[in-house]
Amino acid sequence: MIGKTFGVLPMQAIRSMIEQGQIFSHTDISSDQIQPASLDLRVANQAHRIRASFLTGKDLKVSERIDSFCMHSMDLTDGAVLEKGCVYLVELQEQLDLPENIHAAANAKSSTGRLDLLTRLITDHSREFDRIEGGYSGPLYAEICPRSFSVLVRKGSRLNQIRFRIGQPKLSDEAIYKLHQQDDIISASPIIVHEGLGFSVDLDRPDNLAGYRAKRHAGIIDMDAIGQYPIDDFWERVTTTDRQLVLDPESFYVLVSKEHVAIPPQYAAEMMPYIAMIGEFRVHYAGFFDPGFGWTTANVHAKSQAVLEVRCHEAPFALQDGQQVGRLCFEAMTEPPTRPYGSTGSGSNYQGQSLKLSKHFCHA
Repeated sequence: MIGKTFGVLPMQAIRSMIEQGQIFSHTDISSDQIQPASLDLRVANQAHRIRASFLTGKDLKVSERIDSFCMHSMDLTDGAVLEKGCVYLVELQEQLDLPENIHAAANAKSSTGRLDLLTRLITDHSREFDRIEGGYSGPLYAEICPRSFSVLVRKGSRLNQIRFRIGQPKLSDEAIYKLHQQDDIISASPIIVHEGLGFSVDLDRPDNLAGYRAKRHAGIIDMDAIGQYPIDDFWERVTTTDRQLVLDPESFYVLVSKEHVAIPPQYAAEMMPYIAMIGEFRVHYAGFFDPGFGWTTANVHAKSQAVLEVRCHEAPFALQDGQQVGRLCFEAMTEPPTRPYGSTGSGSNYQGQSLKLSKHFCHA
């Protein structure tokens, strides 16, 4: 059942869409794929190594363009390695038959983004990545490009997620101000709101550990192996004592926001890059923040900072402590999810987080 006539659809609405055949698969969709405001998508059994990223355009299907880009194909049933620096196209197990009033957007899962694993959704007749128009009926594909580490992926691996919307639920800057006055959504004073809620980078941490930089020649990461890898085998610890960090071009960093954020259960959020005029770098690849992130059922903040996935381009760039690097855009839910992020049994890996790598690594 849907409450408001516009907004992001919660998990109970997604479950209803599955029951009605608007989301379907030849294999059963498991309950743990359904997140508070999104659905995890699973790779199918074949990957195509392609020579270039592409979009189909409005007149073609993905299947009609694969042959002109495919270099070779591989079976993912028992797992296969997707090599760093290569581009792959993988069909997903889930398919859509959307009504006209529901449109969708996709993004990499948090653990995927923290590995610098570029993952983008493609559909038939698509003119942009990660966006699906209302009324779309057809298959879903993921373009996958490992940028820092080669990864082992198998049928059923979950690399990206999809969020469904009715109408345009994005909050105005004025509405974000009001939401902060009511629910204290960020630990900053004063808050900065311009096309979203601004946040900054923390380079003044008590232990001087500013973050992590991906090693250039590390091993393979199994995407389904949780807590298996020593941090120092894959990451360099980056420290700073002068509250600044010079970013190396094309290196990948995991940093953390100075502010704690909290998403009330009746809202969702998406992290967006900050305006380009402040520096040529990107701060996030996995953008969805679920209802309840940094929140508890008692309306007491769970003190969750935002992890930043940073890649500098073109020239070295000196990042300063407290420098604004991104913004959170808030959206209304049609109704709160029955199980917000961080609630009992939700399997939330990053509630209450500070600086934290993906769940694949052994954290002390």
